[in-house]
Amino acid sequence: MPDLMLKFFISGFVFPNLTATGLLWGIGLSIVFGAFWLSFYWPPLFRKFGLWWIVPFSAVLTWAAIALVQIPLQGWTGQALVDFLGQQTVMQWLLLAAIPQILLSGLVQEGAKLVPVVVWWNRNYRDISPRMGLILGAVAGAAFGIFEAVWALNTVFAAGFTWQAIEKAGLVALLPFWERFAAVAFHIAASALAGYGLARGWGWKFYLLAAFLHGLLNYGAVLLQTRILTAVQLEMYASVIALVLTAVMLWLRWKKSAEMVGD
Repeated sequence: MPDLMLKFFISGFVFPNLTATGLLWGIGLSIVFGAFWLSFYWPPLFRKFGLWWIVPFSAVLTWAAIALVQIPLQGWTGQALVDFLGQQTVMQWLLLAAIPQILLSGLVQEGAKLVPVVVWWNRNYRDISPRMGLILGAVAGAAFGIFEAVWALNTVFAAGFTWQAIEKAGLVALLPFWERFAAVAFHIAASALAGYGLARGWGWKFYLLAAFLHGLLNYGAVLLQTRILTAVQLEMYASVIALVLTAVMLWLRWKKSAEMVGD
């Protein structure tokens, strides 16, 4: 387990089979995806330069949380289920058996992304506007979303992706890129939801809601593994969740009401 944890953490920073061109494409596309979605929230990054520390903090902390907390917890949970039920039973009931591990992914990642928002909240005597909490969450979510997208897209390019793949497989070859585009939107919206709830005084409730939605998104991988969804249907499933949550958070971000004033 320690070797797996360390290998995963390092994989976010080292891509041995990646060309310089692939690296630039991976980083560039990830930044574009993040900037596109974050622009709708219009965070005051150039008016409040103090917000920039959230970017590296959220990205590295969340990645470390996955490596050091999520992976071992999921591994132990999976092994406990196999020991208790047996491998064959677990596979037969995978739609149910996978739920604990899926929920852990949401709890760990949304918790880690919320940490910088909590730090800011505490520094401001636990008194920030709901809009500011939402914006802080969006920035934290964008930071990790971009970092994860760099890792995912660099993995795609390191595996040998070329534009000729589109000619052979058609638009299906672009699914990994659409997946990251939607995933970045979700990371931003989910963290914005948790940050909004924290500022409203409903921190743990909205954190659990964001974690549940994250788990719901990740549950699509189980539906793919059990062949309930195809790869294309999986991306549609994930995109709907991401876009609906994004629409809700943007409505909260831009609605005019007395309680939302005070950025």
